Amino acid sequence: MSETVLEKALLVAEACADAARETVIPHFRTSLQADAKSDDSPVTVADRAAEKVMRSILEDALPEHAILGEESGMSGHEGDWLWVLDPIDGTRAFLTGRPTFGTLISLFHKGRPVLGLIDQPLTGERWIGLAGQRTRFVSARLPGQIGTRVCPVLGQAELSCTSPEIMTPDHAPRFANLQKQVRRTSWGGDCYAYGLLALGQIDVIAECTMNPWDWGALVPVIEGAGGSITDWQGKPLTLESDGTVLACGNPALLTDIVNHLSHPGTMG
Repeated sequence: MSETVLEKALLVAEACADAARETVIPHFRTSLQADAKSDDSPVTVADRAAEKVMRSILEDALPEHAILGEESGMSGHEGDWLWVLDPIDGTRAFLTGRPTFGTLISLFHKGRPVLGLIDQPLTGERWIGLAGQRTRFVSARLPGQIGTRVCPVLGQAELSCTSPEIMTPDHAPRFANLQKQVRRTSWGGDCYAYGLLALGQIDVIAECTMNPWDWGALVPVIEGAGGSITDWQGKPLTLESDGTVLACGNPALLTDIVNHLSHPGTMG
C-alpha cells in the first residue's frame, strides 16, 4: 500500500466530507424529527441524506471498494478495501443544537483503518489521519495545533466520555474506578472529543458500546497525533473488537489506565 494510493483516497474522502457538510448544515437547529433505531438511538433525514451522498461519491470514484455505513449497512464488493461511514456522529448533539457532532469517514485496508477523517461542518474544522503520517488539522477560524499532550501522571489527566448512559452494568464500575485516578472528568463531545485529544486538550477518553463507524476514523487521527487508541485491554481495534475504545494522549500511561479499567470501583 503506497502513499500515492492513500493520497488518492484522501481526495475522495474530502469530497465526501464536503458533500456531507452541504447536506447537513441546512438541517441544523431546525424542527427536525428523529426516528428511533433498533437500539433506540436517534436517526434523522440529515443522517440518511448525508450517507447517501457520500455513498454516491464513493461508488462513482472507487467502485471496486466496499462500503459500510451506519444507516444503510454493507454494500459493494468484498475485498481488501472497505469504507466505513458515520454521517452524523453525535445525532443527539445535532438534534439539540450543539456543534459537537461530526462526520466520520474511514478507509480500512485488510481490516485495519489506514485513513481517517473527522469533520465538524459548522466550525469548519477537519482532522485528517493517514497511516504512517502526521495528522493534519484544517481550520480557517479556530486555533489548534496537532499534537497530543504528554500528561506525565494519570492524576493530572483530563478524562472524557460522551455520556454515562453508554456504560453497560459491567463497564460502569470499571469506568468509575478510572475516574478516581484522574484530575477530573468531562462529559459530551462524541467524535469531537477525540479531535480535541489530538490537539492536546484532553488526555484520556474511555467509551464502550462503540461500532466500527464510531471509531474507524479516529484511529489514524489519534495515532498520527502521537497518541494511542485501543480497546480497554490495550489491544488494537479491529472489526471484531468488543466495542470498548480507549484513547490516550500519552501512550506511556496506557498500561496504568488498562489496569484501572480491569477492576471495578465503587459506584455512588
